[in-house]
Amino acid sequence: MEPQPHRSVQPQPIARLTGVEKTYPGVKALKGVDFEIYGGEIHCLVGENGAGKSTLMRVLTGAVKPDAGKIEIDGNTVVLDPASAISHGIGIVYQELDLIPAMSVAENIFLGHEPLTKAGLIDWTELRRGAAKLLSSFDLDIDPDTLVRDLAPAQQQMVQIAKAMSHENRILILDEPTASLTSKEVEHLFVLLRKLRRQGLGLVYISHRLEEVLALGDRMTVFRDGSHIMTRPVAGLTQADIIEAMVGRPLGEQFPRSSRAQSGEIMVVEDLTREGEFYDVSFTLRRGEVLAIAGIIGAGRSELLETIFGIRHAHRGKVSVDGVHTAFSSPREAIKHGLGLVPEERRESGLVLGRSVADNLIYPTVDRLGSVVRLKHSEIRATVDKYIRSLGIKTPSGRVLAGSLSGGNQQKIVIGKWLAAGIKVLLLDEPTRGVDVNAKAEIYRLIDELAQSGVGVLVVSSELPEVLGISDRVIVLSQGHQTAMLETAKTSQVEIMKYAIEAKARPSGARPELENAR
Repeated sequence: MEPQPHRSVQPQPIARLTGVEKTYPGVKALKGVDFEIYGGEIHCLVGENGAGKSTLMRVLTGAVKPDAGKIEIDGNTVVLDPASAISHGIGIVYQELDLIPAMSVAENIFLGHEPLTKAGLIDWTELRRGAAKLLSSFDLDIDPDTLVRDLAPAQQQMVQIAKAMSHENRILILDEPTASLTSKEVEHLFVLLRKLRRQGLGLVYISHRLEEVLALGDRMTVFRDGSHIMTRPVAGLTQADIIEAMVGRPLGEQFPRSSRAQSGEIMVVEDLTREGEFYDVSFTLRRGEVLAIAGIIGAGRSELLETIFGIRHAHRGKVSVDGVHTAFSSPREAIKHGLGLVPEERRESGLVLGRSVADNLIYPTVDRLGSVVRLKHSEIRATVDKYIRSLGIKTPSGRVLAGSLSGGNQQKIVIGKWLAAGIKVLLLDEPTRGVDVNAKAEIYRLIDELAQSGVGVLVVSSELPEVLGISDRVIVLSQGHQTAMLETAKTSQVEIMKYAIEAKARPSGARPELENAR
């Protein structure tokens, strides 16, 4: 299909992939896929995790050799490896940034192709000048000598794009670039991407956030199970159209909610404080309740979860589980008291990527019992098979490495390991970040089923529709202070945001939970 009319779209594609196939042991990742990228357009690529999007982009960047098919650049058939892909002007910005924190912005941007003096040494003056020019062209007010570790996440994302563009790319692929950005930072990124489009670049934008696809894209391609399903102009499409193409059926109810029989307090948090991060947070969590924590980035939400779980130490306050007062000094202690944490960065903190699905699923159970010897092999196998089946983890077997699975399946493993351990309270930090719409629906179902079974669920989310869709009550944090405790059925996105940006902190010792109940 020809690209949607746009005044800067080029008449011929920069890159055309035809009949591309790729098979891994037990999985056919790409099944005769066709894909085209034109200069001067933003081509959105969507599909469930494991649909083949990333594999196709790795083929285009030369990181993966296809088993069959043809790649054309400017109408000429080519065989790509990483170096030749760069020489053809193909760049990619991955979801996980590959910047070196201890190096400067300028050093990161030109890493591996630094300008040299006649003597063959790095020309530091030219390196800084080139970095400053590139950053300025993106309207980025960042000192090239700043260390990357001192930048905010949004600034690091922009530096990553500048790094990709330092090769004078004609095609730029962005994989979930807004995962860690605020709404204002997303707007800034969109301004930059539209500027690059006007300059004639072909942009491939991979995202699970369909509202972004509809707001930004010119064309959209849907993949499902390794196959090309459709390519259409974005204009006129709805989220429902895209979801049905992605999953092969109408998705149905997005936020399943059964009757939750809430009973007694399972966890009580009293005046919990960690100086510089959050102050005097107090709330109760009931059995069978889903309690959401809302707030903008920097409000202290993740820090609160990590302190409850013992990763960070509280400066004052206490946590009670089943009436036992404590302040967990380590995650091991929290686990022994029946708590589990699904962290925001699952690949860094939630999984052992180099171990099997089975190993990851049983680790907390082993930790609680103290020794794997006390578990029979038959019990381990039965437990692993049970959770692979009940959670719908797409894997040939429990022996497959967790790191080889898609993001949605990895998230299911992280949740599944706590289910296998029989936890009382589950702490979830951005549980649907970077997963597709179908995996989101399955995670929402799991949260609902956990609450039905009597588990208390405490969940941090930046997506307000998600907050309202899954929770019974909402705690709102602003600048580390608790500004509201709201009943989901009686609140709205507007009210939550009002409390989330409330600048005036409550006095120490104030109890928003009690104030809002009056």
